[in-house]
Amino acid sequence: MPRVVHFEIQAEQPERAIAFYSGVFGWQFPQWMDGYWGIVTGTEGEAGIDGGLMPRRGPAPTSGAPTNAFVCTIAVDDVEAYAAQAVAHGGEVVVPRMSIPGVGYNMYCTDTEGNIFGLFTDDPSAS
Repeated sequence: MPRVVHFEIQAEQPERAIAFYSGVFGWQFPQWMDGYWGIVTGTEGEAGIDGGLMPRRGPAPTSGAPTNAFVCTIAVDDVEAYAAQAVAHGGEVVVPRMSIPGVGYNMYCTDTEGNIFGLFTDDPSAS
């Protein structure tokens, strides 16, 4: 069946978004062409996908508006610790930690550009 193989983040200020994601997750952003950066999220052979970052080509999401997105969720070892990092780097928590019984914990945050992303920690003991 078809799989997601690439994602893109749009940003009003690409350098600000690069600083956010580098600071929170340690991602790398090689410039592939003028106005487009690659996003390296892990090492070759590790589960997951890489992506790209580009200038936003339309209006930014508005705060408090319903979600209208294709949200990417990032596997982390502690959703609350990474949410704190997101806030420290200019982001915001928009959905607090919630339990998915028998699966783990999930949270949603925004980056400096207003884009929503998820955080997930695998924990079969979650109730």
